[in-house]
Amino acid sequence: MSQSGPQPERNAPRRPLERRRDGGPVTEPVDVTAAPETGRAPGSGRAADATRAADAARGAGAGRGSGPVRASDAEREAVVERLRIASVEGRLTFEELTERTEAAYAAATWGDLERITADLPGMGAPGANPAPVQVKRRFSAVMGDCKERIVGRIDGPLEAVSVMGDVELDLRGAQVPTGEVRICVTAVMGDVKIIVPDGVSVVLTGHNFLGDRRVAVRDPHPGARVPVVRVTATAVMGDIKIVDDEHHGPLRQALTNWWKDRH
Repeated sequence: MSQSGPQPERNAPRRPLERRRDGGPVTEPVDVTAAPETGRAPGSGRAADATRAADAARGAGAGRGSGPVRASDAEREAVVERLRIASVEGRLTFEELTERTEAAYAAATWGDLERITADLPGMGAPGANPAPVQVKRRFSAVMGDCKERIVGRIDGPLEAVSVMGDVELDLRGAQVPTGEVRICVTAVMGDVKIIVPDGVSVVLTGHNFLGDRRVAVRDPHPGARVPVVRVTATAVMGDIKIVDDEHHGPLRQALTNWWKDRH
């Protein structure tokens, strides 16, 4: 009796579908892990490709933080205008206005500009109560001394007269809504010193006879719209000097800068 060769495998007979109570067949469960009959591996559909691409993009950007955005000249000017409005509303003193204006022109990024105006309300907010008007506008010393620190609101020109005496005016704490201060100064055998904030622009005009007229302030940022102090000075055997905070107290300024650098 001859031995038959191996028989080909046959699929097992399928179990007949169960019947539902309503008479319809029950659908067999579908194996979702099986690949569709398209010749592609599981998970290689178009939706899966898009998902993987999105995940890859997110992964690439996760480790690459967005760098600081550079500030433009127009954005710096906008911040300077906002500072000017804050000064008109009485929120900034003459010194604060000058310092922040100088910082705005030196700002390199949006973050630098945001820090300058971080404590100021948004545009259109109700204005703060301005400082009282500076009533006294004439300061004189005749064979004596006159030392004044102005903290009021300067709405008009000031006058300083020294006759064989000394006059010192400190404008750093004043409020100057217009961003400009005008002072008429006369020194006859006496001295007049005017202290202005760092970074302010000083315009000195006038005459001197056997006297001296000097300006010792840092030059402002080229082309910057910084606050201005205009002084018309007449010196007769006397001295008239306009200095900023840096030249008025160099030691104190050095200590202040050191403290700021530490923090």
